[in-house]
Amino acid sequence: MPARLSLALGGLALVSLAALLLAPLLAVAETPAEQARALVARYHEDPTTIERARDLLEAALARERQPDTLVTLSFVYFLIGEVRATTADDKLAAYDKGREIGKRAVELAPRNPEAHVWYGINTGRWGQTKGIMRSLFLLPTVREEVDATLALDPRNLRALALSGNVFFEVPRIAGGDREKAEQQFRKALEIDPHFTVARIDLARVLIATGRQADARRELQRVIDERQPNSIADWTVKDLPRARELLESIKGK
Repeated sequence: MPARLSLALGGLALVSLAALLLAPLLAVAETPAEQARALVARYHEDPTTIERARDLLEAALARERQPDTLVTLSFVYFLIGEVRATTADDKLAAYDKGREIGKRAVELAPRNPEAHVWYGINTGRWGQTKGIMRSLFLLPTVREEVDATLALDPRNLRALALSGNVFFEVPRIAGGDREKAEQQFRKALEIDPHFTVARIDLARVLIATGRQADARRELQRVIDERQPNSIADWTVKDLPRARELLESIKGK
């Protein structure tokens, strides 16, 4: 074997060996936020991963204040309110913590669309849980966060869904508009047809406007979905909700 070829092969072997040795180190080098997102991605299989993700992020935050840690923790507190909390008070506490952390994320990283959207979502869910009429004072904040998110990321699915819910839930006198709500949900579904929570919300608008046949088609699509945007959300929240809504309009 020529010396030059031998050296080249030897160099390749060393590169391969280095890659094998570094692989475990690279895996360990995941940020706390990445680890937490990996944990909750399949919370439908083990809901306690949500608390484990929270604890991991809280510990990381105690060491160093990173925007991605704050954003992900705000999201995790939203999940606690949605999935783990069993009373209205517990839900309010989780959403309140989520919006507090979301606000800190916005202050630290004002150009991060995910910081804005999770601040807005937690604020909106706190208000929805407390009661829409009792929480109208929060509406400007939610709208500001929707606008800020979409200015930074016009295709942000969560912001489009939040915008649609604001238009759908608030009274017309406060800016509610079912036509605009439908537009926002449809826009989200144009971007990602597998974003099942937006399809559920679209069905709610269709039911509220007397289009039960159209709502049934949308709900059946959620039930038949095989590639949901979030397998955990679809399994735990969207699929049961679609079945419940479908049953509620049976025969109508």
